[in-house]
Amino acid sequence: MTDIAQSVVLGSPLFWLFCLAAMFVGLSKGGLPGFGMLAVPVMSLVISPVVAAVLLLPIFILSDVVGVWLYRRQYSARNLVILIPAGIAGVLIGWATASFVSEQMVSFLIGLLGISFCLNMWLRSNRSDTAQHATIAKGMFWGTISGFTSFVSHAGSPPYQVYTLPQKLSKNVFAGTTTILFAVVNLAKVVPYANLQPYSDAALKLSMILLPAAVAGTLMGKYLTQRVPEKWFFLAVQVALFLISIKLVLNALPWLVDYNF
Repeated sequence: MTDIAQSVVLGSPLFWLFCLAAMFVGLSKGGLPGFGMLAVPVMSLVISPVVAAVLLLPIFILSDVVGVWLYRRQYSARNLVILIPAGIAGVLIGWATASFVSEQMVSFLIGLLGISFCLNMWLRSNRSDTAQHATIAKGMFWGTISGFTSFVSHAGSPPYQVYTLPQKLSKNVFAGTTTILFAVVNLAKVVPYANLQPYSDAALKLSMILLPAAVAGTLMGKYLTQRVPEKWFFLAVQVALFLISIKLVLNALPWLVDYNF
């Protein structure tokens, strides 16, 4: 990771690619869930996905600070009480199984889950407008999966959205709950990530250089969240979830071929 961080020259195409990834992280922290999941695939065009995930963690954490401040009064306390312990448990499971579970396998399963959820939301003829309640059993289940997939590849959004979208939270409460939850989950990943691939001074310096792009993305995400009508906001969330889920499945195709699935 040190060589990669040192090879990023200010103003180079690689630098702007990393800035784009940092802005995607910021957009997700500003209230546009799903954009953060695009960051690792963008950086994976030029570096290993594992290295990209580790390199991006400081960007996630630093932009979390801005996102939490923006949504400090808009969140679902009940959901956070359920999801935060579950998310941390998922991170610990990811750490314990890091040497056994491949990123491609997780990408495939989460991608299928997201696609199935969106198709069910759009195609079922008896859709109900009644909001579901936040329940401990479902929240612990989906929160743990979300923490696990977030640990593997910063892909915690699909399981989280499967649990929260049916609750029909207001867009600001939905965005705030998302931001605060993953701020805690990202902090929980610091020690495991550092244990798996220790950070270098060059990598941390690169994170600081990319921080303005992440902050700009966070503010832009908050601005757009405030101005997009609620109906279109959640449709956009679902479409983003669907497209990202397809991308996750496509990323896993080489793994499927290798294992003759």
